[in-house]
Order: sequence, then C-alpha cells, then structure tokens
Amino acid sequence: MDLAQIQIRLRECIKQSSYSQKEIAKEIGVSAQTISKYMKQNIFPALDTLAKLCKLLDVRSDYILGLCEY
Repeated sequence: MDLAQIQIRLRECIKQSSYSQKEIAKEIGVSAQTISKYMKQNIFPALDTLAKLCKLLDVRSDYILGLCEY
C-alpha cells in the first residue's frame, strides 16, 4: 500500500465519522485548516496525531496503514 492509498483511507474515516472537521481538530489539538489539508491535499499527520485521530474516530491504525482490512 502506498501513501496515496493510506491518505484515502484516512479521508474516508474522517468523512464517515459523526464529527465535523472543526470538532476533530479541537479534540486532537490541531487547527481546522490542518484537518482540511488532510482531506484535500497530500498531507499526512504526524504519528502522534494519527494515533489521536484513530482513537477519536474509533478506527485501528493498522487499517489506515493498510496492514489489515476492516
């Protein structure tokens, strides 16, 4: 799995969540613009931020990274 596919999975999980991008940003300690960049650009979060996102979105990091299927 390449970085583009990982980003697609991350975007899908964010879109499918019950949280707005603003709410996600507040919960994980980044700006709303940063979440927007994850959604629209080829920007990937730092590992600590990815961990926070996974916990908030209730998704396994190994799924995001393509190590398992959901």
